[in-house]
Amino acid sequence: MTARLPALLTCLLPLALLLPTASTAAPACPPAIAMPSEAQAQSLAAQAPDRGLLYRLRRDGVDSYLYGTLHVGRMEWLFPGPRLREAMTQSRVLALELDLQDPATLQILSQPPRHAEALKLSEPLRKRMSAQARAACLPEQALASLHPILQLSTYTVLQARWDGLDPSFGQEQMLSAWARQQGRSVLALESAERQQQALIPARAAEARKALLKGLDQLERGQVRPVLRRLAQAWADGDLELLQNYERWCECIEDEQDRIELRRLNDERNPELARGIEALHAKGQPVLAAVGALHLSGDQSLPRLLAARGFEVERLVPASDKR
Repeated sequence: MTARLPALLTCLLPLALLLPTASTAAPACPPAIAMPSEAQAQSLAAQAPDRGLLYRLRRDGVDSYLYGTLHVGRMEWLFPGPRLREAMTQSRVLALELDLQDPATLQILSQPPRHAEALKLSEPLRKRMSAQARAACLPEQALASLHPILQLSTYTVLQARWDGLDPSFGQEQMLSAWARQQGRSVLALESAERQQQALIPARAAEARKALLKGLDQLERGQVRPVLRRLAQAWADGDLELLQNYERWCECIEDEQDRIELRRLNDERNPELARGIEALHAKGQPVLAAVGALHLSGDQSLPRLLAARGFEVERLVPASDKR
């Protein structure tokens, strides 16, 4: 698969959350999600371990936090572990890559990207995309307002539902709901336009090539194993596996794929780091929640923030000063 598509889970917004709930009437559809009962919620909350990657960021006498998230999850992942609960309690600002409850953000995402050439689909390609809509149990026109690359990315994310992983259980959704309930400020570290530029090639020829690669991989059933492994690595806080994502994701076929992965991940990190630093400098503790791949590699956010004068300490999965 191309670098663009599996990376969506950890470094791009969960576009599937903008969709109506998929029908589950047909047996070919993934199982419907079920929210926990009150008794289940109490039990899961009491027993929840810490998952993902959590860092403390200390500078100028203020402690902020950096949390690596996954944009899909399981029901039990909605409940934060003790370290994350402590970070949530101490923070006054929640910083996300994007705030999907911001009407202006949603309006931009529903419009054609201004930086990219229009991508017109041939009839055979349109039929292949329609088949993916049916496989995702969505009406054929449900994603009609989105660029074809974003349509395919959404179909890719929705593949995870077959393995019990759903965008509705993503960490950002839990944190956003908690922050608003508690009266915390919710701010975006990026603009919707910036994320569109990271995901969608400006040239139609490049976008068509990426679309064909992604469709081929979806049709061959090669997406779900990567999503499962990525989700398990996140749940285990397996930083080493995340660091080596490029080696095992089966998503790097040529130099162009490497360029795309860097654009999606490494090249966005300096801007994310600047945003976190600017919010922290206002003197209120920040909880910054971004895709977990941004916390890995030579240009990881922990490294960039340390270079900006932060004392960076990994709290989850284990204490580690860098």
